[in-house]
Amino acid sequence: MIEGENKSGSEAKKTMFPSIANNCERSKFEQFKADSKYLLEPLASELVNENDHFSNDAVQLLKFHGSYQQDNRENRKKGLGKDWQMMLRLRSPGGKIPASLFIALDDLSDRLGNCSLRATTRQAFQMHGIRKEKLNEVIGTIVRSMGSTLAACGDINRNVMAPAAPFQNGGYPASRKLANDIADLLTPLAAQDSYLDLWVNGDLKYKIKPNQKVQKVREKQSQGNIFSGDQKEPLYGSTYMPRKFKCAVTVPGDNSVDLLTQDIGLVAFTKSNGKLEGCNVYVGGGMGRTHNNDDTFARTADPLGYVPADQILELVHSILALQRDFGNRKLRRQSRMKYLLHHMGLTWFKRELEEKYFSKTIQELRREPKVKFEDYLGWHRQSKGIWFVGIPLLSGRIKGQFKKELRRLVETYQLEIRLTPNQDLLLCNIGDHQKLTIRRELISLGLNKSIQPKRLEKKAIACPALPLCGLAMTEAERYLPNVLDRVDRLLNDLSIKKSILIRMTGCPNGCARPYMAELALVGSGVDQYQLWLGGSPNLERLAKPYTSKMKINELEETLTPLLVSWKNSAKNTSFGDHINNIGEKQVKLLLSINQ
Repeated sequence: MIEGENKSGSEAKKTMFPSIANNCERSKFEQFKADSKYLLEPLASELVNENDHFSNDAVQLLKFHGSYQQDNRENRKKGLGKDWQMMLRLRSPGGKIPASLFIALDDLSDRLGNCSLRATTRQAFQMHGIRKEKLNEVIGTIVRSMGSTLAACGDINRNVMAPAAPFQNGGYPASRKLANDIADLLTPLAAQDSYLDLWVNGDLKYKIKPNQKVQKVREKQSQGNIFSGDQKEPLYGSTYMPRKFKCAVTVPGDNSVDLLTQDIGLVAFTKSNGKLEGCNVYVGGGMGRTHNNDDTFARTADPLGYVPADQILELVHSILALQRDFGNRKLRRQSRMKYLLHHMGLTWFKRELEEKYFSKTIQELRREPKVKFEDYLGWHRQSKGIWFVGIPLLSGRIKGQFKKELRRLVETYQLEIRLTPNQDLLLCNIGDHQKLTIRRELISLGLNKSIQPKRLEKKAIACPALPLCGLAMTEAERYLPNVLDRVDRLLNDLSIKKSILIRMTGCPNGCARPYMAELALVGSGVDQYQLWLGGSPNLERLAKPYTSKMKINELEETLTPLLVSWKNSAKNTSFGDHINNIGEKQVKLLLSINQ
């Protein structure tokens, strides 16, 4: 029997998860959130002092406003303290960035940042290198350019993902709209007021105004068990979520959003006219873990069931409310919804949801086609007379001459940008009459006619890691090009023409979703990595850890026996499938050749 499965909801609240958002049993950090005046203080006071960095308390609130405080380790000088600077992340559901917003970001990054932009794995832009005294100007400018950084970080619903491709047929328009609706539905109310007070002097014209359907559902957040008990913050309450919360929407067969890594994953079914019919729902995915702590782990989401279109938004905020109430608020490493599912079981979760929060029956899952990891690189017809082109960005970084030329293209042709979960960039709304000219301009930037990168670069991603991320144990983004070149040489030497899905992170927190890759390097020390193997090319299966401290200079020696085994296999399978097929014992035997 799954732990907690035989308990009633009220009994479970009192035993396994006593730290409910609205009672007195709170950790110090939970009480800090409750005392912050809806994420306002001490951040507001510290924004106007002359210190070059924020206190730890202000930093915790700053995350909800979309920013992390960082120290550039490579600029540290003895006796001079740390090189404090801010990273800023945007809220952009489905990765949509209008031309005017990109132009503003480009200006800000050059003038007040480190002259680069970075596309994240959640379809948003990040800026780095912002000094504390300039943060108000940067965020204020973004808001006035019709962007937002609210809830891009922190214990709250993060940026809602959706397929980046701007196709106007099939279920794509409906999935994009649903992602926007969910983002609006889960926007914190009181925190939004604090956000506008801080960054644009309380100008309410920038307040998110949901459509009528979303607003009608939002009104239910003050009722029943959805209500947090706080009139100003009816859904979240003054302590918000136990930890970050992530949602994604996609269409049947398209797994560009890494659906099973989300707290809530939705597969949108539509009628022949594109109208939304309903969604398959998956719950409890998550990537973060801690080295040498078996109580933390990566987990793929469980299938919950199917709900019709008119119930989807109610189900989404019901799931969030359940996690708000039952998520572990004493141990942050156990606070994500995946641990609630792990401890209490899907049966309990579904029963509690239907009886206490959603108050409707969740139907059986609808059948889906086999999924594919779509990347959208190259040229595609967006709609009649309109095109988009997918441009590869290794690790999402935009800088130097490429950044300048990209800005010129966007500004000249007023092109909309959409960011993919694979850290690539789509230039959208290109007319038939513009296509040839823009193709020539892209070629002049060094991109070939098909806009296709090297085989391993096509789907590889990495987190920023050193020198800015305070959690990084070793390199990721800066090492990735060399790692890909070395693996590619191995494949060529063995006459292997197939590719491998590779991901790389500087620590175990999983920002680049490494645990879904066919081959992943997860930082475990200076220039050493855990080796994870066996994920699937379509991102439906977790990889497994095989070595804990592989030195980066031992990469070829470690991988060669595995690649030879793959090459000699009689089956025409992917690398991840081959690893999965031969099993852990055989993989360990092959790895032991080098140990």
